[in-house]
Amino acid sequence: MSTKSESKKIVKKDLISLFWRAFLLPACYSMDRMQAPGFAYSILPVLKKLYGDDKEKLAEACSRHSEVYNNTFACSPFVLGIVAAMEEEACANPDFDVNSINAIKVALMGPLSGIGDTFFWGTFRIIGSGIGVSLAMQGNLLGPILFLIIYNIPNFLVRYYGVQYGYKLGTNSIETLVSGGLMNRATTAAAVMGLTVIGGMIASMVSVNIALVANFGQDVTLNVQSIFDDICPKILPLGLTFLIYRFLKKGVKATWIMVGIIVLGIVGKFFGIL
Repeated sequence: MSTKSESKKIVKKDLISLFWRAFLLPACYSMDRMQAPGFAYSILPVLKKLYGDDKEKLAEACSRHSEVYNNTFACSPFVLGIVAAMEEEACANPDFDVNSINAIKVALMGPLSGIGDTFFWGTFRIIGSGIGVSLAMQGNLLGPILFLIIYNIPNFLVRYYGVQYGYKLGTNSIETLVSGGLMNRATTAAAVMGLTVIGGMIASMVSVNIALVANFGQDVTLNVQSIFDDICPKILPLGLTFLIYRFLKKGVKATWIMVGIIVLGIVGKFFGIL
């Protein structure tokens, strides 16, 4: 293995560049290569530093990072850090198999997308939206501010430390992540948290009230809504949510579901049921 010159050694400044450039990763989305143009743009300064004196190797490096890539945006800096470490090794070691670089990227896309989507789209966004919307409905300015804070603080932290840990782990990253079932445990924990938040949002933000009151004689009335509340509070909003979810699973368009809810509300109000 040849010795790396100091000028070609990746330093913290290069990792910070990866961190900032990764924010523009979704700015250029290719329909056939997905996020590949953005990934190539993010890693380009590192490639120029490593292969700047050899245009042929630089072109090869740019070409291999123009292949199909797709991942949760917040997780991409971690992959960029790993790729930077592997490119550094490839530059120093002529026997290094450069095909393994894209193999690592492809291997990480699925697991990291699952974890990233669960945490950022299915957990932090839902928690932030639930808290933010609840406050905004009360006219509180903290609503949108808290939404941005709750979603973006984890986003920035994962991006910033991800690129550094990715570079530190290098080619050992997959074994470290998979060992002990870390990925599966993290995904399960995030799913449980997300479902808990969604349950709270259903109870606080979905409202279904039965206005029908049955009269049995002069002094006997039956409030249908109170019966459902005695069985289980908020059971009607929960039932409506599951019904909508079932329609969505069957492929019914959200537009038609919204129209159906509006029609149901109008008809129910007209006949005094809702």
